[in-house]
Amino acid sequence: MTKKKLRIIPLGGCGEVGKNMTVLEYGGEALVIDVGIMFPEGDMPGIDYIIPDFNYLEQKTETVKGIVFTHGHEDHIGAVGHAMDAFDAPIYATPFTRALVEIKLKRARLLDGATLHTIEPGKSFTVGPFKVEPFHVCHSIPDCVGLGINTPVGLVVHTGDYKFDHTPVDGNPPDFAKIAELGKRGVLALLSDSTNADLPGATPSEAVVTEAFDAIFRTAKGRVIVATFASLIARIQQAADIAQRYKRKIAIAGYTMTEYVRIARDMGYLRIPPDQLISLEQADAMDPSKVVIVATGAQGESNAVLGRLAFGRHDDLEVKRGDTVIMSANFIPGNEEKIHGVINRLYQRGANVIYPPIAPVHVSGHAKQEDHKLLINLIRPKFFVPVSGELRHLHQHAGLAAELGIPRDHIAVVENGTVLDFDGQSMTVGERVPGGYVFVDGATVGDVGPAVMRDRAALSRDGFLIVMVNVDQNTGKVLDEPVVISRGFVFMREADELMEQIKQVVYQAMDDECAYAYERGACLESVLSKAIYQMTRRRPMVFSLVNQL
Repeated sequence: MTKKKLRIIPLGGCGEVGKNMTVLEYGGEALVIDVGIMFPEGDMPGIDYIIPDFNYLEQKTETVKGIVFTHGHEDHIGAVGHAMDAFDAPIYATPFTRALVEIKLKRARLLDGATLHTIEPGKSFTVGPFKVEPFHVCHSIPDCVGLGINTPVGLVVHTGDYKFDHTPVDGNPPDFAKIAELGKRGVLALLSDSTNADLPGATPSEAVVTEAFDAIFRTAKGRVIVATFASLIARIQQAADIAQRYKRKIAIAGYTMTEYVRIARDMGYLRIPPDQLISLEQADAMDPSKVVIVATGAQGESNAVLGRLAFGRHDDLEVKRGDTVIMSANFIPGNEEKIHGVINRLYQRGANVIYPPIAPVHVSGHAKQEDHKLLINLIRPKFFVPVSGELRHLHQHAGLAAELGIPRDHIAVVENGTVLDFDGQSMTVGERVPGGYVFVDGATVGDVGPAVMRDRAALSRDGFLIVMVNVDQNTGKVLDEPVVISRGFVFMREADELMEQIKQVVYQAMDDECAYAYERGACLESVLSKAIYQMTRRRPMVFSLVNQL
């Protein structure tokens, strides 16, 4: 009789930062860890966000016995609505994460039919053949957990996103005792966050930011505007604490941040006295030296509060000379140009802008190399699988594990969709299942593929040109002057000579090679594309409409 194997399949987060999703499968029953989204890169025009490819599970939806979330960031919970559309399964999450998941499901009109269970660190629960033991870890949002997963072939540990902070703002450090206890029991496989695995040293504590904030607030003459992530409740708490120390009131700006603050205050994760919290209207009318505004937009998003302030488009506020703006976030790769643009605009409006590395006003929520070494030494897994990172992060993390004595053939650097099989003694890298990008564009999911993205890239690069021409259906001769329409290629009013040359190409083509072509339109497009490139060294998308009269 063939012994059943544990199958682990990362469907997101391996080879990229974002859309984290991992499947554990045994005996025809599956546990899903996280279902996140990834935001589009610069070469993905029109895309709202990207979700994991659920195709592997959609073929056998009845096998999914539960979805457990490690924490409430978008790259871990953002695709929960799409997942519940694909396979209806119970959801397991800590209290704050559950509250954020419920918001997602409510917006997707799926909350009423969903089954949600609240989990807590230190309290195990069972999903199919898996006994799950959540343990507290620090990150940059409340209620984060790693997972000890007891499977029929051995113990698997998934860290979620983590860092080792001995002095966190909420006073709740990582559960080192539980991590060590899991290690003593013998861990078959460790799946560990790799986002900062290429950075030396250890990630600083959140306490560093408190000191930096105090120094800035102490000398600020006007308003202090703190831009950060809506989910970074610890940072909002730090801003509120320092504001109270210097007798300033605090206002919250941004729909998402307002919603997160309300939830965090209701649940006791955020402590702001009612008399300290004011509205934006009150803040605008007060003495600037008595006000702190906490806002979204630390990544330079044009529609977030800070972006609208920088460009003078906010309905209730404007940046004033003497304001101090703190951008409490590390710049996400790819966002630098937008962020620098916002910073420059803020300076133009008279603000003093403080951001890393000018001052330590932000620390990462992810472990660095020394933290990773400590975790691996505490766990001492038989097999190691770096997850949650680009390939460069995964390979750096694998190198650290090898330095600590884990054999190279016990380390698997894999990309999304790669199947890993475990029998308790060995690990086998198996076949590849679908694990690519699924684009969400407005109300459409998955309808936009690589071909459409190539077209959008071409349109954004060189624009398009449309030619409409009437021809005699028998002779193919042009009956009247062709109509040429162009957008994003040339400004037609200033390109009369070029437009005339294009019309001449149309006349020539319809007299010669396209006169009796089976597809006259396709023939004309081909001829025009070649001719336009010779004339301009550019490749606009060319469309033709040939009316045969």
